[in-house]
Amino acid sequence: MIRYNGLAGCSSRDFVEPVVTVGVFDGVHLGHRKVLQAMTDWAREVAGNTVVVTFDRHPQAVLRDKQPMFIASLEHRLQQFDFLGIDAAVVLEFNQALAATPPEQFLTETLMGKLGCRRILLGYNAAFGRDGAGTYAFLKELETKHQFEVRRAEPVEVDGKRISSTNIRTEILEGDLQTAAKMLGRPISVLGTVITGSGRGKGLGFPTANLDLHHELRPPAGVYITIVRIGKRLYHSLTNIGYRPTFTSDYAVEKGRELVETHILDFTGDLYGQSIEVSFVEKIREEKKFKDTAALAAQIAQDLKLLHTRLQTPTQ
Repeated sequence: MIRYNGLAGCSSRDFVEPVVTVGVFDGVHLGHRKVLQAMTDWAREVAGNTVVVTFDRHPQAVLRDKQPMFIASLEHRLQQFDFLGIDAAVVLEFNQALAATPPEQFLTETLMGKLGCRRILLGYNAAFGRDGAGTYAFLKELETKHQFEVRRAEPVEVDGKRISSTNIRTEILEGDLQTAAKMLGRPISVLGTVITGSGRGKGLGFPTANLDLHHELRPPAGVYITIVRIGKRLYHSLTNIGYRPTFTSDYAVEKGRELVETHILDFTGDLYGQSIEVSFVEKIREEKKFKDTAALAAQIAQDLKLLHTRLQTPTQ
């Protein structure tokens, strides 16, 4: 997938019969995947390219001066687009000027003018432009005037509940991995940059990769069986989310700022500065305070024993 940071580096000559969609796509959940699949099918009909126009930050960070926690950060979303075979992503800076742009101007100058788009596919509740006026109904009225075509993907439900990023955030915060995974169409995962930690895990004999999640939402505190993706390889792992209570008495950590530490099985090498994806399979226990490091090390050994037991149990 080709990534364009802003419009300066791209032109309509870069794309062949592009089919374009616009949105944040936080989580790239099943509803989003339906949009992306419909866009891919349409592009296949016309032998064209698929192009996602997305934003460098959540619009609410500008419109309401509030930075929500992402299900998937920009880099994580772009990775998912790439996995799904999208041809190009155009990342726009979401600022006050973009928020104030009338939707017809965004259509003619950006989508049609800069990208050469004549085919637009929107999610069922997607909107762009000033005051969110660029809806499917609005664009439908402009088709003849500007000689383009717009289509809309219908909403997706799981167990009678409409899939939305808001609903998925609720399930993740409540620790319902199964329901969130159903809505995402994949396990809950986080993409983080490996940073330097305290080294306590290594001192205990269980080295960990400490992650900076860049405002990504994470499940509640606890110990989880996880799978780590490093490049194209997958590794089994144990991940702790929490406050390391054995080493500190300070529990006044802001929610969403818990430490995320992953012990990766059968891996050797230097990961500092790299981005790795951690997918959550199962929560096996709560985080707790141990009387000393020996007791903590013994519990980690038990956690690893449980992980190996799970690996030997055939899936149903």
